[in-house]
Amino acid sequence: MDIVVMVAQILLSLSILVGLHEMGHLLAAKMFGMRVEQFSIGFPPKLFKFQYGETEYAFSAIPLGGYVKISGMIDESLDTEKLKEDPEPWEFRSKPAWQRLIVMLGGIVVNVITGIVIFILITYTWGDSYISKDAINDNGGIHALELAKQIGLQTGDKILKINGKEFQDSQDIINPQYLLDEKPFYTVERGGELVDITIPGNFIEYFSDENVQFFNIRTRLLVDSIQEKSLADKIGIKKGDKIIEANDTPVQFQDELAEVMNTRNMDTLSLKVDRKGSVISLINYLPKDSTKIGIYMDNSYLKKYENVQEYSLSQSIPLGTSKAFGIVFLQIKAFGKMFSGDLNVRKSLSGPIGIAEAYGRNWEWPRFWRLTGLLSMVLAFMNLLPIPALDGGHVMFLTSEIISGRKPSDKFMEMAQKVGMIILLGLMVFIFANDILKQFGI
Repeated sequence: MDIVVMVAQILLSLSILVGLHEMGHLLAAKMFGMRVEQFSIGFPPKLFKFQYGETEYAFSAIPLGGYVKISGMIDESLDTEKLKEDPEPWEFRSKPAWQRLIVMLGGIVVNVITGIVIFILITYTWGDSYISKDAINDNGGIHALELAKQIGLQTGDKILKINGKEFQDSQDIINPQYLLDEKPFYTVERGGELVDITIPGNFIEYFSDENVQFFNIRTRLLVDSIQEKSLADKIGIKKGDKIIEANDTPVQFQDELAEVMNTRNMDTLSLKVDRKGSVISLINYLPKDSTKIGIYMDNSYLKKYENVQEYSLSQSIPLGTSKAFGIVFLQIKAFGKMFSGDLNVRKSLSGPIGIAEAYGRNWEWPRFWRLTGLLSMVLAFMNLLPIPALDGGHVMFLTSEIISGRKPSDKFMEMAQKVGMIILLGLMVFIFANDILKQFGI
């Protein structure tokens, strides 16, 4: 069922975005009097179709794209027979270059508008919610896990700045916007001193591996509940107890208690708890290879660090627009890092499988629309790349034609389309294979 939910989300998202993208081409073409022969969401075989006016509308079985077939245009169908005839006034090739340019930009423009509208509505509907960095710094600093230790962070470090700048949202610590900057670094307080921790240039690619852990917010040892028939139940730990010592070692946070449990060399566990101001000693047999005592901690104190910021519609418009374009700038940064070799291409790129996993196994509308808005901006950016067979390839040739006044020959455009198709098919094979290999940890 989990897989069905993930697949359903990505199919709905892609159907919306591809449909709107191709609609942008269709509307622009019809505005200039061009004949549109076919409009399809997905690639053949066709599941169903209908004719309206001069255009056949279809929904096809392979939901990884879509297309609009405009008369007189060399596209992915590579149908060049009609190009041997004299151009008709309603054909793409008969229109001025500036009109053809607008048609090719139509899908990209619609994707940008869609992304902006989605982020404006998300901002207006749900606002911004985050857990303040004070949740970390007021509670003993971070609990450094595997990845944090690799870059030089330590348990107890209080992260004060990122790249020399103040921040509030604790999630900014792993925000790609900061991690993709030139020479990123954390400024931490350690033992009363300020220390700069350099962030590796390829740091962000580690987060594509869900098994890699960075840090946790430390949990105070205030007992919320006890598992029935566990050691904690046997020795009489009660709700509200505060554990202050384990095997003669003072403890304040759950990671400190876990450290004692994992390193002890005796078959007993002795605890001291603060119960309503009185210190009580509890001791019992516990094999030294056992690390669980059956306690669930109370983290309700973290609620005071939760922040929800609501916005009016007038505030949401500039904020949502900024968030949408921020994704494009982030893509540009990431591509720059990949081309420079700072980021591993395989680890940084995700295809349909990776995207489906990002949507998650539960259907949550805020996350669905946030990812759909992100995808809309990414599709706009990717389609603008100057690769023949993509919109950006057509835009490149049409811009050259407008500047030089010379139109490329149909033969040249046909060859460029073929080269572009080979490039795109190669990329698709690479991305699909990469997704599959990631599933096996390769």
